Amino acid sequence: MTLTSGTETASSGRTSGARSAGHLGELANRAVLGDAGARDELLTAVRLMVHRYCRARLGRLPGSEHVADDVAQEVCLAMLYALPRYRDEGRPFEAFVFAIAAHKVADAQRSAIRAAVPTEDLPDAPDTRPGPEDQAVRHSEAALVRSLLDRLPSVQRELLILRVAVGLSAQETGMVLGMTSGAVRVAQHRALSRLRVLANEVAS
Repeated sequence: MTLTSGTETASSGRTSGARSAGHLGELANRAVLGDAGARDELLTAVRLMVHRYCRARLGRLPGSEHVADDVAQEVCLAMLYALPRYRDEGRPFEAFVFAIAAHKVADAQRSAIRAAVPTEDLPDAPDTRPGPEDQAVRHSEAALVRSLLDRLPSVQRELLILRVAVGLSAQETGMVLGMTSGAVRVAQHRALSRLRVLANEVAS
């Protein structure tokens, strides 16, 4: 059983949205019963889904791509550890996974805050990373989107991350957030409309 790398995950197609509602739950139930093939298929699907979520939530942290890889790996391991105790109680398995992911993301954000302390140590070698101007050009649009998302209500922000970054369908997103697919579409429309208003305010 091998966890794929972040590069492999990022280059994969958007498969999670194509999965039928309840598919992960079916795999989880089979995995709990000892089906190794179902366990591996479940892990592959969850790894892809969670990595996108982590990339979207942790994009502001230094070295965010590597941090997202590590956190996604932790989520997958935590899911596997908890899987023998998983019982289908009517909630989608995606909700179970994203609850774990939300905790791991919060832990990573707290760790980054604690680590962000001034230091007087000088580097032993020249810094060959892109300079501030290069980084600003490269990340300006992504930073703008993240700053606008931060100004949305938490439910709308989470909904857009699940729909756009993770690639869940309206039905899958509704299962995670406890909404109908119709309510998800309405909320998504309102969230995007609000983002456009905020973007215009920034541009003016």
